[in-house]
Formats: sequence, C-alpha cells, structure tokens
Amino acid sequence: VQLVESGGGLVQPGESLRLSCATSGLSFRRYIMSWYRQKPNKERELVTSVNSRGAAFNYADSVKGRFAISRHNVEETASLQMNSVKSDDTAVYFCNARAVDGPPEEYWGQGTQVTVSS
Repeated sequence: VQLVESGGGLVQPGESLRLSCATSGLSFRRYIMSWYRQKPNKERELVTSVNSRGAAFNYADSVKGRFAISRHNVEETASLQMNSVKSDDTAVYFCNARAVDGPPEEYWGQGTQVTVSS
C-alpha cells in the first residue's frame, strides 16, 4: 500500500494551493480519506475527512470555509483544495486512509510541506 502526497510548496498569504494524494494497493472505496497536518513542535491534527461516497466531514474550525476535501474513486486519489491560506496553515500535510469496515487498517503518506509566507 502506498499513499503519495504532492502539491506542497511555498505560497503567499491569501493564495490557493491544491494537495493531491495518490494511492495504490488499496480497495479505495473501503477507506475514509483524511488530511492531517503537523505544525512545527505541535502534534499532528486532523484537517478534514471524506467518506467513500464523497461526503466531507470533520473540518477543523480553523479551515472551515477555506479548505475543501474531495476524492476521486476512479482515479483512487484524494485532494485538498486550500484557499485563502494563512501563515498559520504552515505545516507538513499528511494523507491518511482508514478502513471503514473489516480489520482495522490505517495508512499514511510521507507528508508534503506547505509553507505560507510573504
């Protein structure tokens, strides 16, 4: 199983960025897809999740109205559209897959750095 994030980089405050998570080796529809982030010297935190039908849930208060998660079951990818970014969004962003049924299975990507700075 592999989860590979892409799309991170340096962006200015107020701009937009789109992160992608490409998966392989999963029965993709069996998994809730989530984005987490870890700020410097902080614990990893949940940003948002999307279920197998594409319904988003669990948006962190700090990103509501600015970020949007989506999934593409045919391509077996997930995305995070980040709009109106702030310096406080600077973090390493991780893709996560968690099985919704059967044996508990959870997988992580290696992370992609997002830096918001002018």
